[in-house]
Amino acid sequence: AAELEYESVLCVKPDVNVYRIPPRTSNRGYRASDWKLDHPDWTGRLRVTSKGKTAYIKLEDKVSGELFAQAPIDQYPGIAVETVTDSSRYFVIRIQDGTGRSAFIGIGFTDRGDAFDFNVSLQDHFKWVKQETEISKESQEADTRPKLDLGFKEGQTIKLNIGNMTTKKGGAAKPRVSGSGGLSLLPPPPGGKIAVPPIPPPSSTAIANHVTPPPVLKSSNGSSADILLDLDAPASASKAPASATTDLWGDFSTASSAVPNQAPQQSNWVQF
Repeated sequence: AAELEYESVLCVKPDVNVYRIPPRTSNRGYRASDWKLDHPDWTGRLRVTSKGKTAYIKLEDKVSGELFAQAPIDQYPGIAVETVTDSSRYFVIRIQDGTGRSAFIGIGFTDRGDAFDFNVSLQDHFKWVKQETEISKESQEADTRPKLDLGFKEGQTIKLNIGNMTTKKGGAAKPRVSGSGGLSLLPPPPGGKIAVPPIPPPSSTAIANHVTPPPVLKSSNGSSADILLDLDAPASASKAPASATTDLWGDFSTASSAVPNQAPQQSNWVQF
């Protein structure tokens, strides 16, 4: 995994001064005023790189790019990089060579903005390292937890109830509109009316020829068949020829003409 890691550049500053610093006499920290700020021991270029989770401060020659010193940093803030107590432009770094020897030197920037960029580049890198460590820790904890098995076992089924799609048996049937003759008719549209066919007016001839015959008295000992015949009597009377019913007063005039002429008799009746 270490061979697959690549080196990325975090910050480059073209001007940096390097100072030999006296050993620290107390725990108060380093002071830049104790250094010979006007006479730096070396001047060159500073480059901050990272490879994996480790950052590197590299002091290189401005022209040839030859490495002068290198300071590996495992955490920040830490013992590998410290700030001085009396300035924000100067730092103390711990350089190391390939043999394991180390020394503390002082570095400083002429521009205060360069010092700010150097400080922020180290802070951003180790903030990313912290996030990566937390994510890997959470993933390892998730792998150790028992996993929830949501798969179907052999023979296991599932039942879904979607809305009111299932019909209950024995439910009340919807009312249906029935017309004459047992035929089902559709209900009228909303706001519509069913047109009723007009009844034709009776003709004058039917009114003149329609005569209700007098009721026929039946004896009390008549059978039920006679009663049924009475119900059919109006129908049979209506089938009589029209000549018999056109002049109802003809019988009375015939009877009066058949009586012989007699001499008028004196009576108390008033003759009409």
